Amino acid sequence: MEKAIISLIADFLSFQLFSFKFKTYLCRQIKIKFPASNLDAIFKKLKMSLTKEKKSGIFANFGGNETNTGSIEGQIALLTERISQISTHLQQNKKDFSTHRGLMQLVGKRRRLLNYLQKHNLQGYRELIEKLGLRK
Repeated sequence: MEKAIISLIADFLSFQLFSFKFKTYLCRQIKIKFPASNLDAIFKKLKMSLTKEKKSGIFANFGGNETNTGSIEGQIALLTERISQISTHLQQNKKDFSTHRGLMQLVGKRRRLLNYLQKHNLQGYRELIEKLGLRK
C-alpha cells in the first residue's frame, strides 16, 4: 500500500503540465525525498486550504444558506478567508512575488464587491464589515 501511494505521488510530480520549478517547490514544501517512509507527514503537508465543508460553512454563515454561493456577502467572506490564508503564506515566504500579485488581485476584487454592496445595501454593508472585522 505504501509503495502504491509513493508511486502515485511520483506520477503526480512527473505530470507534464507542472514545471520543474513547481515540482522542486512541492518537494521542498513536503520536505521529502522519494521514497518516503512516513506517509502521514506527506498528507498533512498536502492538505487543501479551503475544503468544501469550510466553504459551505462560510456561505451558510454569510450568504443565508449553503447553496447560495452567488450572494455578495458570501463571496466577500470567502475572499476574506482566502486573503488571510495567503497573507500568512506571504509572511513566511517573503520573495513569493507571484502569490503577492494574486493577493493584490483578490484584495481588489473584494474592494469592488464591497463598493457594490455599499451602494446597494448600506445596512448590510455595515453589518458585514463589523462581522468580518474589516477596517472600512
